[in-house]
Amino acid sequence: MRHNAVGVRSSTHPSKHASGLDPSSKREQDPNNLARARGVGPAFYAVPSRAELHTSDNKGPSDTGTTPLPIPRSLRLPSSARLQSQRPEYAETMGYTNAWKRLSPAQLNIAIQAFSLIAIFFEGYDQGVMGGVNASPNYVTEVDIGIADGTVTNTTKQGGIVSVYYLGCIVGCFLGGWAADRIGRINGLFFSAIFACIGGALQAATQSADFIIIARVVTGLGTGALTGITPVFISEVSAAQHRGAFLGYVFIANYLGISVAYWLDFGLSFVDGGYSAVRWRFLLAFQCLPALLLLVGIKMLPDSPRYLASVGKTEEAREVLQHIRGSYDAHVEQEFNEIAAMAQNTKPSSPIEFVKIILGMDKTHGANLGRRAWLCIWLQIMASWSGITAVTAYSPVLLRQAGYSAIKQNGLAGGLNTIGIIGTIISAQIVDKYGRRACLMAGAAGLAIVNLIAASLYEASRHDPSLADQIAPAAVTMLFLFNLIYAATWGTVAFLIPTEIFPSKMRAQGNGFGITGWAIGVGMTVLVNPIMFGSIESRTYFLFAGLNFVWIWIVYLLYPETSNRSLESIEAMFSTPSPFYWSMEKAYADNKQTLFVDEENRARWTERAEDDAASSQEKSMEKSMA
Repeated sequence: MRHNAVGVRSSTHPSKHASGLDPSSKREQDPNNLARARGVGPAFYAVPSRAELHTSDNKGPSDTGTTPLPIPRSLRLPSSARLQSQRPEYAETMGYTNAWKRLSPAQLNIAIQAFSLIAIFFEGYDQGVMGGVNASPNYVTEVDIGIADGTVTNTTKQGGIVSVYYLGCIVGCFLGGWAADRIGRINGLFFSAIFACIGGALQAATQSADFIIIARVVTGLGTGALTGITPVFISEVSAAQHRGAFLGYVFIANYLGISVAYWLDFGLSFVDGGYSAVRWRFLLAFQCLPALLLLVGIKMLPDSPRYLASVGKTEEAREVLQHIRGSYDAHVEQEFNEIAAMAQNTKPSSPIEFVKIILGMDKTHGANLGRRAWLCIWLQIMASWSGITAVTAYSPVLLRQAGYSAIKQNGLAGGLNTIGIIGTIISAQIVDKYGRRACLMAGAAGLAIVNLIAASLYEASRHDPSLADQIAPAAVTMLFLFNLIYAATWGTVAFLIPTEIFPSKMRAQGNGFGITGWAIGVGMTVLVNPIMFGSIESRTYFLFAGLNFVWIWIVYLLYPETSNRSLESIEAMFSTPSPFYWSMEKAYADNKQTLFVDEENRARWTERAEDDAASSQEKSMEKSMA
């Protein structure tokens, strides 16, 4: 027995394996025989399970008492030099600091979470800041959307200024994801923070409507890239059993950012009676602070082990993975083997591939990338149409309809978003325990019920204004309950699933589909919410309730369960052409220890495995005869 390049023992084989495949071999002509016999589709090869690698978690790779499954040649890691020669030059152009090596594993994980929190905080703050900006009379006159007392007379222009930001987000998430798959997650975050900082400064210096439109597009580019890369980075450094919780805790920063925006506006509204330019310019300038913190500190973190492996830096990938996990036991060894094997057979995607995927023209065998893309897009659109944007962006209006004074409106609006922090903490506790699907379906059911109750209360108040004082507390309670349920379910899971279901070659870029859905959904609802509330008023909530009931069935039928499954094994779920949940579960059960490879590696694995099986059978026969 000997050790191969990835630290896993494999059997010594006849010399013909060292020299390649025998061209005359019948097995090479039909490489799928063994795959069919084992019930594994022809587009897969096996990865040894943890049980096959080790008989005990306490044993290292060289002290097990049993012979593990031989590692096929296609699974063994090639040399770093060979992998590097297959990668573009940009893989070597941008270095990182080694500051992370001076941190303990616990400290490193805290640092990763901290900087991820800052990135998501920026997104949350920028999402909530325009509520306070739009309420500033000085801003209203500066961009010419209303009169001096703060009354908005051009709601279409107001909605356009808010919504154009999401156009920048769509472009930013694709460009950021494309860059992150090429220059790394850390470098991608660094350049995203530059755009975010410049955009924030430009917004604070706004002189006209055209000025702020351009500034918000620039900010959107940075925000889209940050939001697209950060969840992917988190998913790639997290252990499978804690991936949802890790992201859940980071997304606390989303609601924290929204809450800070509301509370800052609440405090600034008392400066000069709320008429000062400081009120809205400071709100817009404040977003530069988290962007600057990212610029200063993000380079102190290591890049994702999965990205490092994909550009041939296998030893660095192993070192980073070991440092993050705090050990290199059998479980970590198995995780590294899967990462390395997948990286060996992936190539960076091109921008044109995005267009092919979205149009269903991608021909990658068994990958079904188009289906994955549309699952991500529609998941975020469904989340936006649950009613969350109406609650987040228009809560002061809803509270005014409930009969509260201006000061109470702003205070309750801030508290409404603060409750989202509690919901996100709940999400971190349940998303891995109960699964992504259960959280989404239960969340949609809860949101539908809350929407129905809220709509009924507002309708009663509208028809009989004398009931407003009695109904107001119950109506506000429904708003708080809505935010709590959303944050605990859809608010996290809708951002988590897109980071899990794409292959490593385009995971950051693929997450862009989810951010695109988010930008489309939020931008659309922010634009039409004023129109809906102006025409059908509180009956808008009946519409949201009906949509949430529809979302339950869509999730049940079409969305896979990804909790407690490695990012590499999730590939097996999409090997089936069927879009339904039960078909994906069957594909996963049949092939959960397999990975996609190309035809050459599949043939090598098939021949090698057949020889191993034959050798094992011969030894068994000899033993029985003896």
